[in-house]
Amino acid sequence: MSDLPLSPRELDDALAAEYVLGTLDLSDRLSAEARIKADPVFARAVQDWGNRLSDLNDDYAPVPVQNLLPRIEARLFPAPPRRRFGRLARWLAGALTAGALAVLALVTLPILPPAAGPVVAVLGEGDALRFEARFRDGTLEVIRVAGSAAPAGQVQELWIIAPDAAPVSLGLLQEAALQVPYPTLPQGWTLAVSLEPAGGSPTGGPTGPVLAAGVVGDV
Repeated sequence: MSDLPLSPRELDDALAAEYVLGTLDLSDRLSAEARIKADPVFARAVQDWGNRLSDLNDDYAPVPVQNLLPRIEARLFPAPPRRRFGRLARWLAGALTAGALAVLALVTLPILPPAAGPVVAVLGEGDALRFEARFRDGTLEVIRVAGSAAPAGQVQELWIIAPDAAPVSLGLLQEAALQVPYPTLPQGWTLAVSLEPAGGSPTGGPTGPVLAAGVVGDV
């Protein structure tokens, strides 16, 4: 095995792969998104990785599972990943949390209350584009309070990011408020909104620019 360091091109290719997999932390993801806009070669590498990985889930059909609540609670609040596992552990933790959130939303969405309570996070600043997150009785609600919806063919997608974990999608932001069941307030976690293709991110992680972000509890 060669001990030679990776070339700049190989490092860029690895970064593009991590971006598509959703294993980058928020600051690295924002830096990568800036490069996508300014560097056509890097943008093409990201597109190539997206094409390679787009069919990974095609052979897996949904499987019904009984008595999900204990597993859901365990996955919503996993133990912090050990540092020696690095970004792969963070990606796996995020993937498990994403599955739990998706199942929990399907199970409990019909009994959501009509509205959430006090503001717990503000995403964005000014009147160009801003969202408010509210929480009450196990329901997290996010609504756009300034700005407009995404242009035709695109959609605004909401993500939650636990410390040391990959972003997890909470759903698409349309004209109405997005309500998501959440057992307890995710204090200190980051909420972010990205611009995605119609129907949402095709990779399981943010692929478009981050439009707004805020930390739960920083209000």
